[in-house]
Amino acid sequence: MKALFRLYGNMKRYIVHVILAVVFVYFQVRANLELPTLMSNIINNGILRGDVNYIWKEGILMLLVAGLGILASIIANLFSSISSMRFGKDVRSKLFKHVEDFSLYEFNKFGASTLLTRTTNDVVQIQQSTRMLIMMLPNSIFTGIDAIILAYSLSPYLTKVLIITIVIVFAFIAILIRPIILLFLQIQKQIDKINKVLRENIIGVRVVRAFDKIEYEKERFNKANLDVTNTYIKANRIMSILMPLAMVGMNLAIVAILWFGTRGVDTGNVNLGVMIAFIQYASMMLMSIIFLTMLFVMFPRAVAASERVVEVLDTKIEIKDRENQKTFSKETPCSIKFDNVSFKFPHSEEPVLSNITFEAKKGEVVGILGTTGSGKSTLVNLIPRLYDVTEGNILIDGVDVREIPQGELRKKISFAPQRAVIFTGTVKENIKMGNPDATDEEIIEASKIAQAHEFIEKLPLGYDTVISEGGTNLSGGQKQRISIARAILRKGDIFVFDDCFSALDFKTEAKVRLALNEILKNATTIIVAQRVASIMRADKIIILDEGKIKGIGTHKELMETSEIYREIVNSQLSSEDLVREVLA
Repeated sequence: MKALFRLYGNMKRYIVHVILAVVFVYFQVRANLELPTLMSNIINNGILRGDVNYIWKEGILMLLVAGLGILASIIANLFSSISSMRFGKDVRSKLFKHVEDFSLYEFNKFGASTLLTRTTNDVVQIQQSTRMLIMMLPNSIFTGIDAIILAYSLSPYLTKVLIITIVIVFAFIAILIRPIILLFLQIQKQIDKINKVLRENIIGVRVVRAFDKIEYEKERFNKANLDVTNTYIKANRIMSILMPLAMVGMNLAIVAILWFGTRGVDTGNVNLGVMIAFIQYASMMLMSIIFLTMLFVMFPRAVAASERVVEVLDTKIEIKDRENQKTFSKETPCSIKFDNVSFKFPHSEEPVLSNITFEAKKGEVVGILGTTGSGKSTLVNLIPRLYDVTEGNILIDGVDVREIPQGELRKKISFAPQRAVIFTGTVKENIKMGNPDATDEEIIEASKIAQAHEFIEKLPLGYDTVISEGGTNLSGGQKQRISIARAILRKGDIFVFDDCFSALDFKTEAKVRLALNEILKNATTIIVAQRVASIMRADKIIILDEGKIKGIGTHKELMETSEIYREIVNSQLSSEDLVREVLA
């Protein structure tokens, strides 16, 4: 409950809309409550006395009051919709902006599927419940209070019957509402699971089909889907009792009013018009109870959703800028120094990287080679502060990266990640992410260096060709070349290529490396690779094994001093390949 009220703090901006909605709800209620009184007058003073003029006059007044009630209802709905929809927009924006600032720590903590659910489904639940709260709660309160007052003023005798009926209906609703709340709390978590299974199947559709796991995945999805369905059915079974229960209560109240009312008419305590008006007031009051019941059903879902949203908003971001920030010196060369760096993930026992010390100077190309799981990608992810070091320091131009504003740090780095991420949009838009101010000529030049220009020109609309979601209309090599072109267009002082040549054939990779030479001669370059050919000509090669440096040197030096390096080289290259690479 506290989480929901915290989110409602964002509604201060729309308090005027909320107040206006409540005011017009009150006008609507007052108009509806006037109708039974007018009907009573028509029966007592018009129909029973045969006064046609009075009937016409009061009838026209009834139509006018009913019209004003409808108009007030429309305006109230308009203001409640504006306030609730804009409130939902604000919560979504706040949530998205906060998630955008997450480091990889926080993303790993939640996972993509639950973040998607919380940003979409959970916010919609809060939004819808807020609209119902603005409309139904005031309506039920105003109707209940005013109807009791008006009913009592008409007949204290019949009001007792009505109050007893309301108390009985409320007692049954209170008993049934608790299990509904618990079931809806389960549903939110089960929707997370469905999203997770669905997302994994969409992303991994090729793997699923390649390994003929379609039936297995169908079964996995059906199980998650069935869990949600069964929980919904349980909740709806209980909910299905509430409405008939309220209707039975309302009809019993009407029967009781007719029973005792007719006796009152016989004794002269109640007249016919009063009894009909009283029945209408009773119907309105019991309908307000039904509205409250619907609100009680929706509200627990909003509470559960708000707790999940607030959990994300309350998550502290591990990597953030320090108060006493520093900046790069323009006079010093752009160098990277790892000073006894160690890193381990939260809650893990063993460090991923241990005692990493090396320096990459301006103009140097540093290759990082190692087996899968040796910590290569983790090491380069520490440079742009996708993770923060556990021990030691990473210095750029002699300044610790943790003391530099993240925006300024990342502007200095051209990063081509291991997995080529392609966004929905045109080819040009994807490449231009590296530099939004780049001209078409610069985009083409970067594409030529990345050996992407040739295949882009063959696409139906060239650089204006729209890439489908996830880049499914491109091959792995084409996506990698677009990713490399994006990094080149960035024109950073530091280039980091995280195993981004893996999907390229040897010939294309050689062309890309040759074309990069001119750009990289004034930059500091780090290349992560699993293929020896990608880093053989580097000025410095670092051998990583189980998160530790097992050797540093040139290709020639490591061939003489590092057994691990020799094993990798001999497993990948023949003697002819080695001679060709050395002579090239």
